[in-house]
Amino acid sequence: MTKTKNKISFTEGKLFSKILLFVLPIVATNLLQTLYNAADMMVVSLSDEVNAVGAVGTTGSFVSLIVNIFIGFSVGANVVVARYIGAGEKEKARRAAHTALLVGLFFGVVGAAIGASVSRLVLKAMGNTGNLLDLAVKYTYFYFAGVPFLALTNYLIAIFRAKGDSKTPLIVLALAGLLNVGLNLFFVLALGMSVEGVALATSISNLVSFLALLWKLARDKEGLAFSFKLLKLHKKELKDIVYIGFPSALQSTLFCISNMLIQSSIVTVNNAVSPPESKYQPVVNGCAAGTNISNFVYTAQNAVYQGALTFTSQNIGANKPKRVYPIIGCCCAIVSVIGICLSSLIFLFKDPLLALYGVVDGAEGSLEAIAMEAATTQLIYNNLPYFLCGIMEVGSGVLRGLGNSVSSMVISLVGSCLLRVVWLLTVFPAYPTIATIYLCYPITWALTATVLHSCAILVIRRKIKLGRNE
Repeated sequence: MTKTKNKISFTEGKLFSKILLFVLPIVATNLLQTLYNAADMMVVSLSDEVNAVGAVGTTGSFVSLIVNIFIGFSVGANVVVARYIGAGEKEKARRAAHTALLVGLFFGVVGAAIGASVSRLVLKAMGNTGNLLDLAVKYTYFYFAGVPFLALTNYLIAIFRAKGDSKTPLIVLALAGLLNVGLNLFFVLALGMSVEGVALATSISNLVSFLALLWKLARDKEGLAFSFKLLKLHKKELKDIVYIGFPSALQSTLFCISNMLIQSSIVTVNNAVSPPESKYQPVVNGCAAGTNISNFVYTAQNAVYQGALTFTSQNIGANKPKRVYPIIGCCCAIVSVIGICLSSLIFLFKDPLLALYGVVDGAEGSLEAIAMEAATTQLIYNNLPYFLCGIMEVGSGVLRGLGNSVSSMVISLVGSCLLRVVWLLTVFPAYPTIATIYLCYPITWALTATVLHSCAILVIRRKIKLGRNE
């Protein structure tokens, strides 16, 4: 088989270098996306709205609740397309890719409609009031307008990565991100917009990303070329995508609900030190800045999750379950190095980084000092141990690649989501501090990672045994 320069053979040869070559462009892609998202908050901090950063930050868990539904199903698309490619069944892979795009379009349109219609109700229920609520709602209206294009972009990225091409999404998203930053500056600084300006810039860049990736897929010469004539929901491929993607979508959705409870707890702490009618909300703004910075670690580690998912899927499709053992080892090593190094660098340079979001230290007891303390607490308890989340994600990706998406969902929900909710309903009321809120993260990451990897090893052993008996 002829290999293109973007193609990596996942089912043959040494794994560490191949995983690294596949993962690094995704790391760069994810970091660039996060940088551009961070630029949204940095630029919006330059507007006349003092709560703009906090407003955008408070929408994060709600927006993710809607967006992660279709992203979860794109995981199914990645696994199904990768398996067919690993098995050498190009026609089925092409049918799966076209089916996936229709699924992405459906979820994008539905998600946008639902998100825009319930945003005020949900954000108000999370504790947002006054100017903070109005700004947050305005941001979501403009953001959800671009969600259909964001959905399709994610499915196209899943298709490219399933066939071993992680460089094309990097190039496209890098260029679209530059456009996003330019539009941010234009809308906020030139036109005097605030949260609506950065949301509009994001929506436009999502549209550009979608068109560029679709054009590139239409020119594919490896059997996955896009054609409007082939857009059709193929029953077998749709069933497989839904079967694998639904648990991931449900897991992401329930995780977002728990994160919304966490955000609501943060607002509770904020209201205890600063009245809701205050011009500046220190805890909300401080935590939003810390979380946005920590997202660099998460998105970089998520690249390794994508590698574990794709490499496992292709090797299972090629009936080589033994290769999954070294895949786990390589991915855990890579994600640990990425997580520990990035987290340490962020904490080392936290003061200048937080200053980019308008969070600077002040006199003891001042609102500025409270915001800095909240951001620093978030970085200590959530950012520094982030490598544990990466190891957990690798276990989840391997299980999904093995075809046990339901098991991955159940373990993750019980180990992380449910335990976090219990923590917030029991421990937090007794010790209502920001440290208490964020301490639940490393505890649940470690517990969930242990169970996920144990389950993955059992599944691999079973598949190897079944292969010997055939």
